[in-house]
Amino acid sequence: MTHLKRIMTGLAACLTAAFMVAAPVTPAQSAPQIGAPAPDFTVMDTAGNAVSLSSFRGKPVILEWTNHDCPYVRKHYGSGNMQSIQRDLTEDGAVWLTIISSAPGLQGHVTPEEADRLTASRGAYASHVLLDEDGTVGRLYRARTTPHMFLIDADGLVQYMGAIDDRSSPNPDSLKDATNYVRAAWSAYRAGDPIGETVTRPYGCSVKYAD
Repeated sequence: MTHLKRIMTGLAACLTAAFMVAAPVTPAQSAPQIGAPAPDFTVMDTAGNAVSLSSFRGKPVILEWTNHDCPYVRKHYGSGNMQSIQRDLTEDGAVWLTIISSAPGLQGHVTPEEADRLTASRGAYASHVLLDEDGTVGRLYRARTTPHMFLIDADGLVQYMGAIDDRSSPNPDSLKDATNYVRAAWSAYRAGDPIGETVTRPYGCSVKYAD
């Protein structure tokens, strides 16, 4: 299969395009807001451990929504771009939480063993890979696409949310001239400077929530 055919096949499999809200949330759940406390959650990682966001207080946290079958995700992992960001930010003190909210039977759903094999085969640097099968965490954060990124500071406040960069294309060549919002937000945060872009529109495949 040619590179173009792989991209087109993956795009078709995504079913719904980027920029669509994939699932409703209850009125009691408030959407994340810049400068406000990040919604806390507890979810299992691939090792069967319960991971709570609040347990990382005192450290900055990156949230990354992913779906390994999504061509937009494949662009970032196949090129090594996502791994490079993960490595640089975790080495600089971040906790990186990769979250899979694909429901059983839907695109991107994996078992813990499959998730670990993906992490190893791609050389990813996530601190934890979290399995959000029922979509509780995804809906709590209004996660819309894969990827969808959040930066939470050491005090537990949301500092950035949105796209990984400004090139909404599944083509790896688009990375050459891309402005990486996550790196820019991290650099400003670490320097104690205001973050230029705090909210951007995420792009990618829709998160495959359960009905």
